[in-house]
Amino acid sequence: MSKRNTPQRRHNILSLLNEQGDVSVDDMAKRFETSEVTIRKDLAALESNGLLLRRYGGAVTMPQELMAEHCQPVSKYKLAIARAAALRIREHARIIIDSGSTTAALISELGQLSGLVVMTNSLHIANALSELEREPVLLMTGGTWDPHSESFQGKVAEHVLRSYDFDQLFVGADGIDLNRGTTTFNELLGLSQVMAEVAREVVVMIEADKVGRKIPNLELPWSSIHTLITDDRLPIEAREQIQARGVTLICAAVC
Repeated sequence: MSKRNTPQRRHNILSLLNEQGDVSVDDMAKRFETSEVTIRKDLAALESNGLLLRRYGGAVTMPQELMAEHCQPVSKYKLAIARAAALRIREHARIIIDSGSTTAALISELGQLSGLVVMTNSLHIANALSELEREPVLLMTGGTWDPHSESFQGKVAEHVLRSYDFDQLFVGADGIDLNRGTTTFNELLGLSQVMAEVAREVVVMIEADKVGRKIPNLELPWSSIHTLITDDRLPIEAREQIQARGVTLICAAVC
């Protein structure tokens, strides 16, 4: 079964799993005439959507008590922002995707792009990237694990980043201070600033209801930001203030 049939294969895996209660990688590879690597990617993708639970050598049906934990869909605002962000990425681009739920929504939009090189400091984003049919070249910053941001931070990560150059950085924020720039609750600011230094375009992805939030920690000043992608709830006054900073503003339409 070819890559074009991936959705059908995954649907068939779920059907078989519901009938049997468990499946094995070896049996699925033989049944669908594909590699064990492909089946593992299928199981990883299905697990990330809360549809099964992986076990050694295969998978089992998702226990009901865990099913509820996974039934938290990405907001329509994040999805609209992610679609708009993906349109700015060219094939064979070298990009950084910072940790965060809004930037993570971008991953599902990258499947049609060939030859990407992607650096991230997030294990969650790295795992999602590895599940794409057109899997990009994946680079990890390494560094010190920060449980608050669920990402790698610190001097080692900064050193790794400075060894490369990138076309674009996609970064989220806890808030936007219309006078200062992006703000965050996290005290660890250094890595985001280094990410911005090594990228030719800094793209901030943030929902409109976070614009104007007063948070003490300045992460990226307006002088470091090239593009801001938000949703179409952003008030006219805020739009004018952001554009007056010389920032390209994209207000994604929400379906």
